[in-house]
Amino acid sequence: MSDLRQSDIFLFHDQNKVKGDDAMNPACIYKKWLETVADADLKRQLLAMSESEKNDAFYKELAFGTGGLRGVMGAGTNRMNVYTVCRATQGLCDFLKRRKKLTSVAIAYDSRINSELFSKSAAEVIAANGATAHIFSELMPTPVLSYAVRKLACDAGIVITASHNPSEYNGYKVYGSDGCQITLQTAEAVQTCIEAVDLFADVKKTPFETAVREGRVRFMSPDILESYLDLVERCSINPELMNESDLKVIYTPLNGTGNKPVREILSRAGLKNLTVVPEQENPDGHFPTCQMPNPEEPSAFELAIALAGKNEADLLLATDPDGDRVGAAVKYGHGYRLLTGNETGCLLLNYILSQKKAKNILPERPVIIKTIVTSAMANMIAGKYGARVIDTLTGFKYIGEQIGALEQKHLEGSYVLGFEESYGYLPEIFVRDKDAVSASLLICEMAAYYKENLSTLLDELEKLYKQYGYWMHKLLSFTFPGADGHNKINAIMSSFRKETDLEYAAMPVIKIDDYLDSMSLDKQTGRNARLLLPKSDVMVFSLEKNCEIVIRPSGTEPKIKCYLTVMAKDSFSAIQLLNALEADLANKLESL
Repeated sequence: MSDLRQSDIFLFHDQNKVKGDDAMNPACIYKKWLETVADADLKRQLLAMSESEKNDAFYKELAFGTGGLRGVMGAGTNRMNVYTVCRATQGLCDFLKRRKKLTSVAIAYDSRINSELFSKSAAEVIAANGATAHIFSELMPTPVLSYAVRKLACDAGIVITASHNPSEYNGYKVYGSDGCQITLQTAEAVQTCIEAVDLFADVKKTPFETAVREGRVRFMSPDILESYLDLVERCSINPELMNESDLKVIYTPLNGTGNKPVREILSRAGLKNLTVVPEQENPDGHFPTCQMPNPEEPSAFELAIALAGKNEADLLLATDPDGDRVGAAVKYGHGYRLLTGNETGCLLLNYILSQKKAKNILPERPVIIKTIVTSAMANMIAGKYGARVIDTLTGFKYIGEQIGALEQKHLEGSYVLGFEESYGYLPEIFVRDKDAVSASLLICEMAAYYKENLSTLLDELEKLYKQYGYWMHKLLSFTFPGADGHNKINAIMSSFRKETDLEYAAMPVIKIDDYLDSMSLDKQTGRNARLLLPKSDVMVFSLEKNCEIVIRPSGTEPKIKCYLTVMAKDSFSAIQLLNALEADLANKLESL
């Protein structure tokens, strides 16, 4: 790496920093931006703002958490723009320097508006701080970035994406040298470094083309993607199946990053009948045909279903814009039924365990890793095959962290599958985040296997329900936007912590787990026990009849998320119980 010359580095510079009480005054901060911002588009946005828009854009700084940054694009401290991206990157560089681990950072970006701009801006900051920025020359799925961080032995990774959020959003995810998204302790340390950075005075940048010429910004070799796909290909358990199958699949990348790698891996697997939804094939950050590019949402499958009806497809797949999550819909009567994340995960788990056992390649002590809000049916399936289940806090970073722990004990060969209810699956260990590419391969292979055996995914799901009980789940999200939303969310969580005599759907709470104070209260015995998972603002209310409510604030949006779980002897009873639980919880939240 060549030595940096002062002439190659420019600073976002202004000596007149906002000081004292004015530092918290949205009007003063707005004025500072208006006087300082040089970008013509951002300047126009600033001049056009109403008073309420000014307040929302400047009442706080965009929070940096375990999910990095995520927010609406535009001018302001509470917005995604080149200034907030560069400030975050400078803070990340400062954090890595303190740990004496700033030599290289890998960067990827998705199809969203400004994603490429933000990725290049981040690379400029990294270069100016004396490190090498390895950046992809085209949009790339998040799991490939996780792989690249490990492959290139980088100190960190950055992905510019807002995942499944609407088109006006963008985001900034940070990965550690292990290829995992950073966990809470690291995120807090990075946040401290970011807060010390004045986004106009302290951010170092080297012009992108200059950094490229001098080798401080390097474009990733195509070999990175190729070697990743080679490893994904090896995840297949029955590699001959799709060559011989007449399985018909409709796939939509939802105008995101999945188009090339998902199609390539399914082609390598021999899938002959693959059709891509044409309106959603090419990258487009406006997501013109799908307001919510989220495979959890039925609306994301509307065009795929319309196309599938003409093609009589067996299976529909949709990946989110950054290619880490995948949803599946299965032919059902004259239409299609969208599988939940829990259903797909349990089907994959059962398929992988049963097939590996049949082929005598199942590890002696297999390990499954899932989050605490993921279906307990997975524990029952795992138990049948003698597999150990490790439960983690919500977030795939914790699953990746546990893979690392297995690796440290030389037990990585025992890993079978990691998954979470929000459509995230990982059947391999060379990636440390959820991976829609490898999951798409195995979902198709699984569907082909059952079709060959005159069955369907829904048939197999029904078998699991009959064997292990009808486990049903529902996610409720309550949004509290604006300046008062944060306080409201804190008040709600505090209220739940104060109430100990609770019941829902006529079922008493028998156990309360509070991960913020790491304590578990057995209501039946009155005994407290220490929770071993890391501290987190999460509460779990265990009810009678294997029912459960998990409540937590979202890490990326101004929301309270409530995860409901019920188990019954049949689907009708489970649905009734779930509806009763939802009604009681909604009434409780409305009263707060």
